[in-house]
Formats: sequence, C-alpha cells, structure tokens
Amino acid sequence: MPNPQKPVTEAQVLDALRKVALPPEGNFRGGDLVGAGMVNGLALRDGHVAFAIEVDPKDGAKLEPVRKAAEQAVMQLSGVLSVSAVLTAHRPAQAAQPQRPTGPGHQHGHAHGHAQPGGGKLSLPGVKHIIAVASGKGGVGKSTTAVNLALALHGLGLRVGLLDADVYGPSQPRMMGISGKPASKDGKVMEPMQNHGIKVMSMGFLIEEETPMIWRGPMVMSAVTQMLRDVNWGELDVLVCDLPPGTGDTQLTMAQNVPLSGAIIVSTPQDIALLDAKKGLNMFRKVDVPVLGIIENMSYFACPHCGEVTEIFAHGGARKEAERFGVDFLGEIPLALAIRETSDEGKPIVVSQPDSEHARAYRAIAEAIWIKLAATQPRQGPRIVVQ
Repeated sequence: MPNPQKPVTEAQVLDALRKVALPPEGNFRGGDLVGAGMVNGLALRDGHVAFAIEVDPKDGAKLEPVRKAAEQAVMQLSGVLSVSAVLTAHRPAQAAQPQRPTGPGHQHGHAHGHAQPGGGKLSLPGVKHIIAVASGKGGVGKSTTAVNLALALHGLGLRVGLLDADVYGPSQPRMMGISGKPASKDGKVMEPMQNHGIKVMSMGFLIEEETPMIWRGPMVMSAVTQMLRDVNWGELDVLVCDLPPGTGDTQLTMAQNVPLSGAIIVSTPQDIALLDAKKGLNMFRKVDVPVLGIIENMSYFACPHCGEVTEIFAHGGARKEAERFGVDFLGEIPLALAIRETSDEGKPIVVSQPDSEHARAYRAIAEAIWIKLAATQPRQGPRIVVQ
C-alpha cells in the first residue's frame, strides 16, 4: 500500500487535474483544466493542496461543478489531507492557450464564486450600512476594536454582522468564541456563524487555525466577495468589516467595489503608526468613501493597582491628526490587560465586563458612529441577479 504520509507532488496534482473534463459547449469545447491553461497558483504544503481555476466571469456559475470535480480528483491522491479550489476571474480563461501554473502563491479556502459582474458595486439588499474598520499597519488592535464596536452597536439594539476580511490573519472566530464550520442549506449560500447576538463570517471558519494563507490578491478578493455575496446575512442595520492592515489590494478593492457607508481608522498614538494611518485615510478619500473618524487605541496605560497613568506609546497623536485632516476624533481606548484577556477568551470586554470603563469607551464610540450612519442614506450598489 502507498504510504499515506508521503507528500503529494505537483506533477501528481496536475495529472489528476488533467482528468477533469471541461463542458463540451461554449468556449470550452471539452478538453481538461490543465490543457486549457486554467489552473493557476498551485500550492502544496504538508499534504494541503490549493489552487485557482481562472475563468471568465460569465462562466463562473456553470463551472462550479468543475471546481468540485477538481477538488475531488485531487483529494483521491495518496498523501493529500485537504484540497481547496477557488474560481477566480483574474483574466478570461482561453482554451487555446495552455499555461503552466505560476508556482507557490495560494493556499486554502472553500470559496467558489466568480468576480462581480458588470464592474458595479456589490449589492447586499438586506444590509443598510457597511462600515470598514481599517488601520495603516498591523499590531494596533484593529480587530479587537472591530469586534468590540460590533458588540457595542448590537448593544444599541441594532442588528449587526461582522465580516472578518483579514484573510491572511483571521482572528474573529477566536475573539467571538466561535468554532466549527458554517452550514449551507443549498450548497451555494452559507449561513453565518453566530454568538453574542452577532452574525459572523470569517475565512477562519473554513481553514485550520494554524494553516498559513499564501494567496495572491485576485484569490483573496474572490474569497472576500463570496463572504459578502454568498452568505445569508439577512436583515442588518450594520455590517462591520474588519479589513487587513495596510493599503493593499483587499482594502482598495473593498473600497471600490463594496458600497461602504464609511470607514474608521484605528491607530496608536506614536508617529510611525500615525504615518501609516494617514495613508489609509487618504486611500478612502481618493475612492470617495467617507471617513467616519479616527480611534486612538492603546492611548494610555492605567496601572490596575495604583491608577497611575503611563503614556507608553505617547498620547493624543490621533486626535491631532484628526484635527489636521478635518475628520472626527471618535475616542480613546486604553492599553489594558482586561481587553486582551477577554478577547483571547472569546468574551470581548463589551459583553463580559459591560460596566467597565473600557466597555463604556467602546459604547460611546459606537453611539457616535451610529449617529453618523443614521444621518446618511445607505450606499447600495445596483441589484445584481446571479443566474
């Protein structure tokens, strides 16, 4: 018998995919995935296999059975522990132009849709407002801020969803205390996971926590689009999107293709963090997304024993930058052990310690955000019917 622990090779995967037939009609005229040059970004890591199938956007729905067949074909190989294939519309697929996969660059995820047709903004008819929580750099507490703001908005009596769009470092499953995988009633639309009254979707529900994500931009955006479009969000007053740090493909494409009601910038007070925060602010402005304001996280440290305040990362820098750029300063969140501990435990401080000064700070910011949103018309894109 073959050794199930022997790692699968790229050649074995490609041979398996050559046996996956394309539809005989349309542009495909039969043939196989590899011969048509549609397999891209093949990645192998410790028995986990991931790859993209590049298609024309109009062919996405009809090629879903091909995607499933490709996963099943590779899964049958000895040494394969998991397989993830995603349809992506980075370029039109052409049967007459075979192309060798481009090597390592993608990993994991069960996304299976296609790019937004027609170039319009994505439509989520039941969602009144979508807001982005962003930061210019990592390590400033953006995800912790996003989850506590979502819970604080829910505490105002609002129907709230939380999208973990940080595909490379999904943290919301742990912070929200949710495990398991989302269900689907029809095999196409996923049901969001729920806890603390919040509907949540994250790539962290679809991959193992230790699995690294090595996708390129087009695959990331395909996955994020599907977590928006192919999830039964239902009726929501606010959908909070936890974006990855920085100003890369995900942030720019979200800003351009999703009808955001506004963006919130999270920064720590020191100059280097503020420098990056300014880049994020300017990015949203250039694509006409309103900046609802700036939050200064880790603003100060108050000793839990003596109460002495220490400004570890300086203090007040975010307020000054907000004034300089003409945007609202939404508030300060201290550096506190309780915030970190409750987030790690899956019981964020807004719900686990609602009477704490930290929870009150989040609620005050949430109230200011909702006042701004309530005064604006929801920004919905054109209604799109996916056949």
